Parts: sequence; structure tokens; C-alpha cells
Amino acid sequence: MTDSTYWWKLAGRTFGFIVLLFLIAPIIAIIPLSFNTSSILAYPLEGFSFKWYAKFFADPRWWIAIKNSLIVGTATVCIATPLGTLAALGLSISSFRGKSFLIASFMSPMIVPTVITAVGIYFLFSRLGLANSLTGLVLAHTALAVPFVVITVSASLSQLDRVLLRASASLGAGGLTTFRRVTMPLIMPGIVSGAIFAFTTSFDEVVVAILLTGPEQRTLPRELLSGTRENLDPTVMAVATLLITLSVILLLAVTALQQRSSRLVDRNR
Repeated sequence: MTDSTYWWKLAGRTFGFIVLLFLIAPIIAIIPLSFNTSSILAYPLEGFSFKWYAKFFADPRWWIAIKNSLIVGTATVCIATPLGTLAALGLSISSFRGKSFLIASFMSPMIVPTVITAVGIYFLFSRLGLANSLTGLVLAHTALAVPFVVITVSASLSQLDRVLLRASASLGAGGLTTFRRVTMPLIMPGIVSGAIFAFTTSFDEVVVAILLTGPEQRTLPRELLSGTRENLDPTVMAVATLLITLSVILLLAVTALQQRSSRLVDRNR
């Protein structure tokens, strides 16, 4: 390795580390504040305490919000994952006029600003009587989550060896049997990754939740936003720290699934 190549690589790694630090610094700054004894969120910390966590676990308002978020997130996963998987399968095996437009339509919830999507869903669901209900919120979150499932499953399907499918058909297996015994096990990491992304999309979404939910359907992100509007409640920092921990766990799970998918692809080549 020449000296110039070494310095270019070092500069690239340094720049990447600076960008990473810039992105995660606000997140890291939240965690110590959740253990501060003072109700004023400022550095330096006055002391170390778990009282804001205790306040969070003792407040039924937060538990109702968590329950609603878990119900909506779980229902979103149960609907968005099969829909996104079927859509990805159909797009991968079919070739027809207008396919590019259909793919763009699937991806539009990721491109269109969320507030525009939320306003459109609100006016539609108000006419259908689905506003101020968890059912309406689940359907709205499903529309936002399906594109993530389509992307992850499509990525797994792009690495699938079609020879295995032809071999299954030559042995007399039907389309459903081939999918159940061959295709689905190989793309399962992509399906599970899509389900995780669908859950996090629903669990973290707040704009649609503000428009579609009433006082009885408040979700955790909406409750967090309420805690920062007028007088910032330090309990919000404790909740945010717990959500950061959950996000890290889910990120590690997605990374492990991607590595497993790569090993399956390499094993079948």
C-alpha cells in the first residue's frame, strides 16, 4: 500500500467517524439527562437518580400509551408483512406494462412528506368513520409500513437462486409447496427484517397519530410530543432512553438477519 493510499483511507475513515459522531451526538446527550436528579434538563448534571424511570413506570398515562402503540404496531406487522411479501413476490416474478408505475406507487408513502399523507388519510378516514380509532391508525400505519417490507423482501428475492425453484418444480412440487418449502425459508431473513421495519415505523410514527387518534387512543410518540410542548417533563428523557435501547436491539437483530441471509446465499451457490 502506497503512502497516498494510506492517507486517503485514513482521511475517509476520519470523515466517516466525524459524520457518525455528528449524527449520534444528540442521541447520546439524552441518555445522561434521564438520570439527572434535577427537573431542569441542563448540563452539568446535579446528581444521579432513577426517579424519572420510577415516575414513568408508576404513571398509568404512559402505560396506556405503550399499550396502544404495541397494539397498533403488532396489528400493523400482521397486515403489512403478508401484503408486502406478496407484493414483492408478484413484482419479482412478473413483467408487464406499467410495472415501474406500480413500483413507484408502492414506494410513494416513503417519498411523499408524511404530513401530506396524514392529511389525505384523515379526510378519507373521516368520511369512512375510521378517525379517532385504533383501527384507522392501524390501516394508516400499514400503508406507511408496506414499502419497507417490499424493499427488504425484494432484496432477498434478488439474491435467490432461481435454479432451486426450477429444481423444485421438476420434482413435482406445486407453486404453493415450492414457496413454503424452498422460497420462504430462503427469504425469511428479509421477511423478518421487513416486519421489524414495519413495527418500528408504526411505533415511532407521530404525525398520522396526531390527526387520527383521540384522547383514548394516544400512542407513545404522541405522549412524548405532549410532554415537550409547554413544560418539558424529564420523564420524557427516561422514555426516550428506553426507546433508544429498543432501537439498538432491533438494529442488532436486523444486522444479524442480514448476515444470516448472506450466509444462506453463499451456502446455496
